[in-house]
Amino acid sequence: MRQVVVVCAKRSPIGNFGGVFKDISAIHLGVTVLQSMLKETRLKPELIDEVIIGNVCGAGLGQNVARQIAIHSGIPETVPAYTVNKVCGSGMKAVSLATLMIGSGEADIIVAGGTENMSQIPYALT
Repeated sequence: MRQVVVVCAKRSPIGNFGGVFKDISAIHLGVTVLQSMLKETRLKPELIDEVIIGNVCGAGLGQNVARQIAIHSGIPETVPAYTVNKVCGSGMKAVSLATLMIGSGEADIIVAGGTENMSQIPYALT
């Protein structure tokens, strides 16, 4: 198994439910973080082999959150992207899957992480 390293780790600021991020979609939060990572690392988007994003509450976000984040961040449409939903462990599972793929030689560069905006998910109040 090949050695796997994390080249860049970023996240959005933590907010409060109904706070300053309440009107910003999980996709836009993901795009902001990914664009910042691409700028900081100077990584050419076409060198990315895959994008894996964890997201639990995708209701209202449209299909394949990872694909939307990738495309809006400037990653070519030819780069595969998929969304993982493993409830609270979705982002960690995305990183774990990336580690396995790189370690096995299936990929060299993968963007992995998670996105959520708890202020925008549907709630049922009883």
